[in-house]
Amino acid sequence: MMKSPQDNTTTKFWQSSLAIIWKDWKIELRKKSLLSSMLIFSLMIVLIFTFALDLDKSARENVAIGILWVTFVFAATLGLNQTIALENENSTLDGILLSPIDQTSILVGKFISTFIFVTIIEAFVMPIYYILFEIPLFSPKLIVVILLGTFGYTLVGTLLATIAMRTQYREIILPILLFPVATPIIISAVQCSNKILSGASWNQMSGPFNLLIVYDIIFVGIAIMTFDHLIKE
Repeated sequence: MMKSPQDNTTTKFWQSSLAIIWKDWKIELRKKSLLSSMLIFSLMIVLIFTFALDLDKSARENVAIGILWVTFVFAATLGLNQTIALENENSTLDGILLSPIDQTSILVGKFISTFIFVTIIEAFVMPIYYILFEIPLFSPKLIVVILLGTFGYTLVGTLLATIAMRTQYREIILPILLFPVATPIIISAVQCSNKILSGASWNQMSGPFNLLIVYDIIFVGIAIMTFDHLIKE
């Protein structure tokens, strides 16, 4: 049975995306720099807050989620900066742009690889965070919120990284662009997480949870519509 042109286009799109994901993982498996730096950075943040906030259990519960998301956000930002540096080595991005592929597949491939990197770090950090803060983090609802928040933040970061990639001070420009744009995602994720830990009902947490999903969907649309233009500039 012959494949339709649309099926062939979709197949090529995902083949291109998977090739970019595999490229990033091959580089990481060889250098072992991205995950190790993100993990060390995350652990340092958790340990600093642990010793700086020598509080009783009730006070720790009030600030625990904020610290957790600060750790995730900073680790993800570091990871995004590292992936920018990888693409600038030997003009890798220019070579990818010259290849006959759908350029949106570059966004999808870079986003998925970065998302996987960040979720791996989160999976390592959460048990350590649980031991140090004695906060029950392993509820299914909280894990869903963390994944949704990570999805949105990483997607926005990948899109904005294409802008920062072209600038001289890309390591500084990316956080300056990323933090204001991603603030709604972070706030919604923090509010949802706090309500889950406090045992709030679904009606009480549905507002920020729905906002988190809406923001994720909006940024998916923005990324798809603008990436081709941004990557060519």
